[in-house]
Amino acid sequence: MQFKDIIGQETIKQHLVQTVAENRVSHAQLFLSPAGSGALPLAIAYAQYINCQQKTAQDSCGQCASCRKYERLIHPDLHFSYPFFASKDIKIATDVLEEWRSMVSENPYFDLDIWRSKLSADNKQANINIAEAHDIIKKLSYKAFEADTKVLIMWLPEYLDREGNALLKIIEEPPANTLFILVAQNQEQILTTILSRTQIVKIPKLADEVVKQYLIVKANLSEHQAEEYSFLADGNLIEANALLADEVNNNAGYFAEWLRMAYGNRVPDMMAFTETAASWGRENQKNFIKYGINFLRECGLILSSAESLVKLPPQHFEVAKKLSGVLNMAMVEALINELEKAHYHIERNANPKILFLDVSLQLVKIIKFKTLPKGTQYIYT
Repeated sequence: MQFKDIIGQETIKQHLVQTVAENRVSHAQLFLSPAGSGALPLAIAYAQYINCQQKTAQDSCGQCASCRKYERLIHPDLHFSYPFFASKDIKIATDVLEEWRSMVSENPYFDLDIWRSKLSADNKQANINIAEAHDIIKKLSYKAFEADTKVLIMWLPEYLDREGNALLKIIEEPPANTLFILVAQNQEQILTTILSRTQIVKIPKLADEVVKQYLIVKANLSEHQAEEYSFLADGNLIEANALLADEVNNNAGYFAEWLRMAYGNRVPDMMAFTETAASWGRENQKNFIKYGINFLRECGLILSSAESLVKLPPQHFEVAKKLSGVLNMAMVEALINELEKAHYHIERNANPKILFLDVSLQLVKIIKFKTLPKGTQYIYT
């Protein structure tokens, strides 16, 4: 995998290339990023660049023996560790290495749910167990077979739990020419003993414009549809790809009309909308609710006089400005709370007709009659 194959993140790519050029490659690094930002492909491209035999000032060559093996993820000095679902046949990560290579080669932008679907997970919990920690120590104790630098890429070290303490010594004092790259999403869930031994590289979420261009090129979407999808994905390429798998929708139009129905107390129209929403299917319903939550947060920015931070496409921005004229921050907070509860219940297979009708009536109470849930969390002075 080369840097040129990775979506966006130009600043991070330049930083990583510069560390190699200046011989400042830390032996233990933590790539910390939101989901879908490209931290895993960046880690692989970085390792490939370090071991490339004919690297340029911007990227690995992609042609040398090392690069060709990295492209297929079969280089003998490239090791992976990741959460898996232990069983009597699966004790360490290499027992599902072929599935892992297939997953990464197919699309390196994935999360634990997608990885779970690739395996026979049943109801087991994913983790990186003590047997895996011992196997890592064993593998890295060997001399390098071909490359100058042995590399271990650990995806989601949050799943190490206390077993990770077995790795402290080898992370702090690794064998010569050994590089650890931990790819994480939640800093708070990583063992502090491991966190303190790594150099953190913070990778930001992708810009909406980057995701938009990706969607236009990959799926030949119209600019209008790509703008809506990129807004909904919020810098997460996993979400963007999930949206592509769904049928084209009109979330913006439906949601704006839903709020207008509530403001006008148009109960018959809302009952008809409930029938429509119930026919969409669970994933499309979740995407609709997520769009609504994001849209209302943008309305909150408008109400807070922070219009320069609003990311809505121009046509949606005008709708948000008009709707903000009948909302206040307490109402926005209450509406978001109702939608977040709805999203939670949709994930748990709530009856969609009952759910959408109930939420519709809650919107009427909040928008039309300005009746907010009791509690000081909605008091603004």
